[in-house]
Amino acid sequence: MSSLQVRTILIAGLVLLFAFISGSNFYSKEERLESSLLVDDGLRLGLDLQGGIHWVVGVELDVALKHELEYQRDSMIGFLEDDDVVPTLTRVDDGTLTIGVASGEDASKLRDLASETGILVEEGSEGNEITYALTDDWTDEIRERTMSQVLEVLRRRIDDPVNGIPDSVVTRQGSDRVLVQIPGGQIDRGRARELLKSTGFLEFKIVIESAGSVEALEERYPDGLPEGQIIATESDPESDAVVEAYLVREAPDLTGDYLVDARVGFDQQQRSLVNFTFSSEGGDKFGELTGGNLQKRLAIVLDDNVYSAPTIQSRITMRGQITGRFTPQEAADLAIVLRAGSLSVPVVIEEERTVGPALGQDSIDRGTRAAMLGLLLVIIFIGIYYKMSGSYAAVALATNLVLLIGLMSLFEATLTLPGIAGLVLTVGMAVDANVIIFERIREELRLGKTVRAAVATGFEKARWTVLDANITTLVTALLLFEFGTGPIKGFAVTLSIGILTSVFAALVVTRLLFEIYPGTRNTGELSI
Repeated sequence: MSSLQVRTILIAGLVLLFAFISGSNFYSKEERLESSLLVDDGLRLGLDLQGGIHWVVGVELDVALKHELEYQRDSMIGFLEDDDVVPTLTRVDDGTLTIGVASGEDASKLRDLASETGILVEEGSEGNEITYALTDDWTDEIRERTMSQVLEVLRRRIDDPVNGIPDSVVTRQGSDRVLVQIPGGQIDRGRARELLKSTGFLEFKIVIESAGSVEALEERYPDGLPEGQIIATESDPESDAVVEAYLVREAPDLTGDYLVDARVGFDQQQRSLVNFTFSSEGGDKFGELTGGNLQKRLAIVLDDNVYSAPTIQSRITMRGQITGRFTPQEAADLAIVLRAGSLSVPVVIEEERTVGPALGQDSIDRGTRAAMLGLLLVIIFIGIYYKMSGSYAAVALATNLVLLIGLMSLFEATLTLPGIAGLVLTVGMAVDANVIIFERIREELRLGKTVRAAVATGFEKARWTVLDANITTLVTALLLFEFGTGPIKGFAVTLSIGILTSVFAALVVTRLLFEIYPGTRNTGELSI
């Protein structure tokens, strides 16, 4: 069997395979799952085509400003105490910080210290009590920083590569809101809501003592809990009933700030758990904590809820486990939250609505008609202008579409309205490579070369021109994918795959057709 025959069989087989994968998209999900021949998964449709969840999430930026004032308060107290000044009053309220001192001399020191920070401005005073607020510039800085952090955390949670929701839109809207759009059918609404609203603040606390209920623990301290200690509870996820109450210190012994990874796992009884990994610095701190508290219980607390409180059997450094009464899906969501990081401020869903797919179906129909009409017009033009060679370009165009849809189906890409635009654009761009090649071949024929030599030289000279033109477009598409969100990424994915398939169709498929005919035949002229 000749080399040409082998390549023909391989390329024909590849095209037929991707045609089969592409064709599976014309069957419903249920039909694909029931059939042993059809591909189970295929193209997913974005929110703008199949509908889904649309949320506007408000970010409580006032909490961030309060945290900043509390940080400034603690810093000021530390500096004042270093200067032998003991504050008589500290209060953070309504966006202001009030600090009281004992004498006018201490008040002067307080004013000097506040002016050195450059971010506090005096709002008023009453005796030796001085009220400060954050400067406008610093307030804007805190708000911007908080919004950027919230946006990044929510994006990591929703777009988590392991258990997240692919091809969702998470983008900023206005000064204090985030727009979240999740394509329908990809996630339970309640689960998505919990992913959004969970603060995700992980703490590790040594258990001082425990009891079966909060009341039983409080009875042991009739005069009130010791200062700096609180009661944390572990609840049953189904009934929300308290399973056990723990007396722990209010300040955590270690936080989840040092976590670098979290993954779902299973114990020997196949119960879900979460394996977590610390950074080297966090591993050292966790090792000191566990090594110094052997045979004591360690409460693992997320958002003030104890997930589990295992007994420390040995020193633990880089890796540990979180076990608890949760399902595999709850364990997966917990891992997402831990990987994405904690939210510095609470968020609240201010607007929630379901986006219907009616407009999406209309967009699909119109996009399909546009693509088919564009393909038909291109085929008619190149057939008239390039004759037999134009039919080769038409075959290459059809091959390009089959490969494009097949690859997108294979990788379960999401088709959005901009993605349809990218598909239509690909049809128009795909013929460019063939035009360049055909014009090169014409030039060689005008120079008096034989058909075989003209075809070979034409492809050789056109190769780098075709590659250069498509690589520059590919770089642009990759940048759109890297820095874009949601529908923009959908357009970039479609365009990127379309560029690769169009280059393959032009340089490989079209060349193969010329090798089949006229091939090595001594024909007088080429129909081009």
